[in-house]
Amino acid sequence: MSNSFTPSGIITLTSDFGLRDPFVGVMKGRILDRYREAKIVDLTHDILAHWPAEAGFWLARSFEYFPAGSVHVAVVDPGVGTARDIAIVQVGAHVFLAPDNGLLEPVAASDAGARLWHLDVGVLARFKLGRPSATFHGRDVFAPLAAELAAGRVAPEQLGRPIEQLVPAWVDAAEASADRVAGVVITIDHFGNLITNIDSRLLEGWVEPIVHAGREVLSLRRTYGDMRPGESMALVNSFGVLEIAVAEGRACDALGLSRGAPVIVRNAVRRS
Repeated sequence: MSNSFTPSGIITLTSDFGLRDPFVGVMKGRILDRYREAKIVDLTHDILAHWPAEAGFWLARSFEYFPAGSVHVAVVDPGVGTARDIAIVQVGAHVFLAPDNGLLEPVAASDAGARLWHLDVGVLARFKLGRPSATFHGRDVFAPLAAELAAGRVAPEQLGRPIEQLVPAWVDAAEASADRVAGVVITIDHFGNLITNIDSRLLEGWVEPIVHAGREVLSLRRTYGDMRPGESMALVNSFGVLEIAVAEGRACDALGLSRGAPVIVRNAVRRS
């Protein structure tokens, strides 16, 4: 992975704002006011309100599908207006802006060479941003700084002071041993599928993984069509993590599980 950042003009947005209110549109307006040529992509605005863990999970699993030089802004910020820091992270040729509240820890953990900074608030005066609102840093801080980065008018290392580590993620990584992996449901998609933080690499070499979720004991299937409608299953999804689904149904409703629910995978047979 290249460690040089040459801006591509692409900015992705991730938030818990939803689309009912004008918050996302106003952020885009602020970006375009500073950089008309910006290419803005909505990653998602349906993150569970006030839960940075879900935003960090999706961002860490999605950013590599974007061109090098992309700027990724994530605003899930229950501490907005407090003394919490703003983090800038560079992973390879990608740059990320988010509150330092655990959101970006999974992103930084994806690359041992990640570079980390805390925003120097003096930068705001440099770009004539004025005093930010106490409740909408997405508009007043993140959007304009993303525009400056994407336009190539500032480099990430010019925005703040280097740091050694970020605030830890709210949800611990899955724990693995020789015959057991323990994780949690980290998000629920539009189809009601329960998506866990158990990476498929933790199951490599396992011949017959058995998944325990709620009262269900499930074997691993290849795809949704391998089961009859209404039947529960576990599978490795397109993002390389364990998912629990109900064929042509909603697993969250059928199993009565939500975010944070424990999921255990046991090894019935291990290849020698």
